[in-house]
Amino acid sequence: MTGSFKVLILGYGEMGHAMESLLADHHQLFIWDKFPPAGLKPVVLQDCVPEADIILCCLPVNPHREVLEPIKPLLSEHTICVSIAKGLDENGQTAAQIFKQVLQDQPHALLYGPMIAEEIRAGRYAFGQVGCRTNEVYQRIRRLFSNTKLYTEQSSDIAGISWSVILKNVYGMVFGMADELQMGDNMRGFLMVAALHELEKIVINMGGKTASPFHLAGLGDLVATATSENSHHHELGRKLARGETRNITGEGVHTLQMIEKHQLLNTTMYPLFELIQQIVKQPVQVAQKMDAFIQQRYE
Repeated sequence: MTGSFKVLILGYGEMGHAMESLLADHHQLFIWDKFPPAGLKPVVLQDCVPEADIILCCLPVNPHREVLEPIKPLLSEHTICVSIAKGLDENGQTAAQIFKQVLQDQPHALLYGPMIAEEIRAGRYAFGQVGCRTNEVYQRIRRLFSNTKLYTEQSSDIAGISWSVILKNVYGMVFGMADELQMGDNMRGFLMVAALHELEKIVINMGGKTASPFHLAGLGDLVATATSENSHHHELGRKLARGETRNITGEGVHTLQMIEKHQLLNTTMYPLFELIQQIVKQPVQVAQKMDAFIQQRYE
């Protein structure tokens, strides 16, 4: 495997499987999971971390700190840590913030965009923005995926792409609600504009750049999440529109909880965000709530 990397995949959920399918033919892979499923040969982190060229964190945000802190002293100075996590931890922190605190000067990056795991495993195209500080880090990650159908571009706006991709899971739910209620394509078009308008304001408020919500981590991933039947958050929206309250879990739901718990946003400034939050808390009369939102917007 000339020119290949030694890649450690942390987490063997849907995205862990997707990364394995992308990279197995071109790189030497090591896969670790806290609770390895049957058939997965476990690896010892103390053995493979020092050898890894790239570590892919295919984990939710919550365990990032728990997993990274013990292995930080084992990392080679050239190892790049990459996170694909699109949420907030229990302290209301993004993956980027955790990386900065734990990894400090260790090379690290974020990978965000329309990358639905089922489509990656089916051999379809995927696209991601690599949020990193240096071109050297980006070029190595680009090489990692150079023989795959995952195409990347670089962004230095870490805060912008982080909040774009985190909030698209929140806004993605309202598209599932509208589809379940058969509100039509015109409604979908309106919701996209309304969501992007709020997303841009939030990203700027959180220290990001104006343009970031309109690239792969924002608009690109929002379209995928809002329209794909494989999207977990689209399906959550459908369930909420039906008044279902069981198994309403996911990164978007957790994001709503953490934003409220830590008062990260003044949500009164973002009516569509507040509508989604209200419905997640109390999924009753969803159609009436959405109708009222439209009426109030155009009073």
